Amino acid sequence: MATYRVRVATGNFLCGGTMDSIAVTLVGTQGESPKFLLDRCGKDFSPGAVDEYVVQSEQELGPILLVRLHKERYSIFPQTSWNCSFVEVAGPQEEIYRFPCYQWIVGYNTLELREGAAKTIRKDADNQLLLRHRKEELRAKQQAYRYKEFQPGWPKCLDVDTVDNLHPNDQYSRTKTSTLEFSVVPSEVELKLKGLLDCKKSWSKLDDVRRAFWFYRSPASEYVSMHWDEDAFFGYQYLNGVNPIIIQKCTEIPAKFPVTHEMVAEFLEKHTTLDKELTKGNLFLIDCQILEGTPTTKLNGHHQHIAAPLCLLYLNPQGEIVPIAIQLTQQPGPDSPIFLPSDSKWDWALAKFWVRNSTFHIHEVLTHLLYTHLLAEVFTLATIRQLPMCHPLYKLLIPHTRYTLHINVLGRVRLFGPGGLIDEATATGFHGLSHLLAKGLSSLTYSTLCLPDDLRDRGVESLPNYHYKEDGMKLWDAIHSFVSGIVGLYYPEDISVREDSELQAWVAEIFDKGLLGRESSGFPSHLETITELTKYLTMVIFTGSIRHASVNNGQFDFGAWMPNYPSSMRKPPPKTKDSATFGSILETLPDVSTTCRSLLILWLLSKEPGDRRPLGCYPAEHFTEEGPKQIIATFQNRLAQISKEIEERNRHLPLPYNYLNPPEIENSTSI
Repeated sequence: MATYRVRVATGNFLCGGTMDSIAVTLVGTQGESPKFLLDRCGKDFSPGAVDEYVVQSEQELGPILLVRLHKERYSIFPQTSWNCSFVEVAGPQEEIYRFPCYQWIVGYNTLELREGAAKTIRKDADNQLLLRHRKEELRAKQQAYRYKEFQPGWPKCLDVDTVDNLHPNDQYSRTKTSTLEFSVVPSEVELKLKGLLDCKKSWSKLDDVRRAFWFYRSPASEYVSMHWDEDAFFGYQYLNGVNPIIIQKCTEIPAKFPVTHEMVAEFLEKHTTLDKELTKGNLFLIDCQILEGTPTTKLNGHHQHIAAPLCLLYLNPQGEIVPIAIQLTQQPGPDSPIFLPSDSKWDWALAKFWVRNSTFHIHEVLTHLLYTHLLAEVFTLATIRQLPMCHPLYKLLIPHTRYTLHINVLGRVRLFGPGGLIDEATATGFHGLSHLLAKGLSSLTYSTLCLPDDLRDRGVESLPNYHYKEDGMKLWDAIHSFVSGIVGLYYPEDISVREDSELQAWVAEIFDKGLLGRESSGFPSHLETITELTKYLTMVIFTGSIRHASVNNGQFDFGAWMPNYPSSMRKPPPKTKDSATFGSILETLPDVSTTCRSLLILWLLSKEPGDRRPLGCYPAEHFTEEGPKQIIATFQNRLAQISKEIEERNRHLPLPYNYLNPPEIENSTSI
């Protein structure tokens, strides 16, 4: 008679325990145990509990490969879902086997768990039992998680219509749901009580915008409201605001933007020329060409307008990036003047408003929604569908997919889908958003999502005071080192990458479902080497965590003061100079109702609700071996060091840049 001690851990979640009957079967290389009911005196499987049991077998089972958890009806009690963290088995010789689970078990069924050592499919080549388990697990997940087309030209998404239809593994915890709702309702009530949410008039003066969110402010939003109209702060935001990836070096003045030295000479240093500054690399460009032809909508009965401006910026000797010329269309000519800082106060202000509004749309639709949320959803689905739980890359990636499916399904219903908040608060509406997003996906490249390549391609590697670049590169390198360590444990040579059929199916699915099979994107459809795999995994983790934090977490800080981040424009771009007045600007900017609806969106998206998992925090121990655990500890130590460096830097800044401080970065795209 062989004796096995079994420990079963229940997740520490509200309602994570169960009243159902739980039994276990141990499966080893030399046989399997009888089905054994796990039942002690008192309550079993309470949230956070680790219950211990003794399982007897007539024979020794050899090394334990699998455990089967049988969840069945208990007496007259109704079915309750159970969150199981792990099962641990101690054999007759005190050998320990750990079986990670970290998922909800719903209904009455049997769940089969593998021993926790990470293994690629090559390692199971000689074990038909484990090969069968891998294939059956993937088959079941591919049936449960299916793709659909939400809009033509968009990345494919999960075929689920509401968050209620998600599996509990993919839903927000009750803590996260309640804190999210608690943050939205009071702000909406505040706006309604003030009579602002339904007011369709123009603002009578800009200071009235402060009335909108009196109780919801931050030091950063206050700083923005005081400095928003300064040219230096206008330029600063394209380095360290919510869209820090749109600025690019200008190596020659585009023919479509005929700026001359005579136009801008007074804004440059003495004894220099436009050509000299081009040669020195001190000129930069914001080009919103992608917005050309974007459809617009009506808001509160008024047609909205979108421009596709160009903005030339100058890096002055003080290290400031300042705008020196703005053209509001892509076609130069008499009806498209070039606005300059020497123009009238209101002409120059209006030109900057148009650039702000244009980059608002690029940020929200492309930089934020497409480059993080929608691609992270494809990364998540491919990971679930193509990598079994025992795969080392599943164990590496699964913490970086947490809650991504929930927030995206919720977003399609309430935020960016037809009739959602964005449809009611932005000039594109849903139709224009859909058009712009498809256009953005058709031009997206792999290098755009790989930070070192992106900085090089945009020519901004040496830009001073570019905190997004500085912090982002430290974090990219930290993730790359972390990933390289994990990959090195399981892929000893390039051929092991090429011959991993599950890995190749994962990459191919992302290429097919995310990039719609477009080879010009530069995204790989297969991987050949350890170097390629390491870079690709770094990009995936960086996208769902750091990239999302950089473009999401500051939205309310920079947008609470509406003039700094207008979501719509009610009049078309001016065709002549000397026509703008303060009154005409107020008639162009969003009305009161639209302003308040956009502020609700920004508040909702900027405030990560409860149940957070900061970058590098892995309470679910999917890796059970010491090797990966040591690599994870090294990664966490590096993140702590980066955090100290950022906090030290921030102490000397008038506006601290904290969006890429590791404790402020969520592991995944979850809001």
